[in-house]
Parts: sequence; structure tokens; C-alpha cells
Amino acid sequence: MSSVPLTLLGAEKLRQELHNLKTVERPSVIAAIAEARAQGDLSENAEYDAAKERQGFVEGRIQDLEGKLSSAQIIDPKTINAGGRCVFGSTVVLEDVNDGDVVTYQIVGDDEADIRHRKISISSPIARALIGKSVGDVAEVRAPGGLREYEVVEVQYI
Repeated sequence: MSSVPLTLLGAEKLRQELHNLKTVERPSVIAAIAEARAQGDLSENAEYDAAKERQGFVEGRIQDLEGKLSSAQIIDPKTINAGGRCVFGSTVVLEDVNDGDVVTYQIVGDDEADIRHRKISISSPIARALIGKSVGDVAEVRAPGGLREYEVVEVQYI
């Protein structure tokens, strides 16, 4: 299995989700299955079927998280010394060359990506175009809406 890059914060969030699944969700599903069994005939018991389906989801997610965390390469952005280049974990301030809009993104792992919080996946078109760029460089991004150009204004490791 290949390593999964995660920031320190992203790994902690996955650990919290795993803990919640094991300590809250799993026991809840087990109780729901026991309650549905107590109602009698399981062949036509919708509550039982729903609980079993939920159990499958919870167990699958637990396995998924355990696999990702066991193969994770955890990177603390604060300890990165990339000489001002855009790398995994860095926070990048960009200016759109065409319209002057300024945006800030942190380059994170696929499981941490959340555009509402300005976290973009390392495998996204923008992040791929930014990797290795320094302040003053222009990154050409081939996005579904066409070619966009962004100038790197600032690179932070926070």
C-alpha cells in the first residue's frame, strides 16, 4: 500500500473520527441490531435491515481509516524548510493574473481537502500546478473552465 500524505491536523481529525466510530457509532449500531432482533421475525424487519446496513458502513469506514492511518506519512507544515517553495502542507497566497482576485489555499491530502476552509487536495489541478513554485512565479492551471494563471504572492508554513 502506498503512503498517504496527511498534515498533522488532518491525521488528528481522522483519529478523532476513528475513535468516534469505535466508541460511539459501533456500540449504537450493535444496540440497534439487538433491539431489532428482539422484535421477532427478521425476514421482514426493516429496522434490522437498516441497522445491519449501518453496521456495514461503520465497519467499512473503520477499516478505511485504520488503513489510511497505518500507511500515513504525517507532515507537520511548521517543520517544513522548503526555501519558500510551494510544497505539501504549505499555505499559498495567490493572485489571479486576469482579474486580480487574491485567494489563500493550504495544500493538503485528499482526505483533508475542504474548499470551504481553503484546503485543496495535493492531487487537484491547482495544487499540481503550484508544487515547486516560489514567490513571483506564475502557475498555469488547466481547470474545467479553461486555462487560469495565478501568481504566487506568498508561501507560508503554518
